[in-house]
Amino acid sequence: MKVILTENIASLGEIGDVVNVAPGYARNFLLPQKMAMEATGRNVRELDHKKRMLAQKREKIRQEMLSLAEKLNQVKITLRRKVSEEDKLYGSVNSSDLTNVLQEMGFDLPRKSISLEHPIKELGEYSVPVRVDAQITATISVTVEKEE
Repeated sequence: MKVILTENIASLGEIGDVVNVAPGYARNFLLPQKMAMEATGRNVRELDHKKRMLAQKREKIRQEMLSLAEKLNQVKITLRRKVSEEDKLYGSVNSSDLTNVLQEMGFDLPRKSISLEHPIKELGEYSVPVRVDAQITATISVTVEKEE
């Protein structure tokens, strides 16, 4: 019996695959558990339509993320902090600080999207990568200056 998988099943395949299984396995397990649906002509066409719609949605989201990355590449953040006599910061600048500044600027990004390897502890200019999407990364410019 041919069925279309609606969930990933390790022994059979992934979502959307059309597989041939024993009729009893399909009737007694896959179909009642909603892990698969019968591979009728209508269901196959419906699945193809859903795949096309999902692909369009993914492309739209990807374009939005590329646009966001372009905007982030132009962002320059200047932070003023208290420093010691050796120009070392009291405290540090971390990803939470950068997230707060970006939120004030209108960018709603989670803290984990900022890939700061180590907290910034000295004055200077830094390029900080920001992961916008799984495959899209932007770079913001951060300048840490001495507070007067």
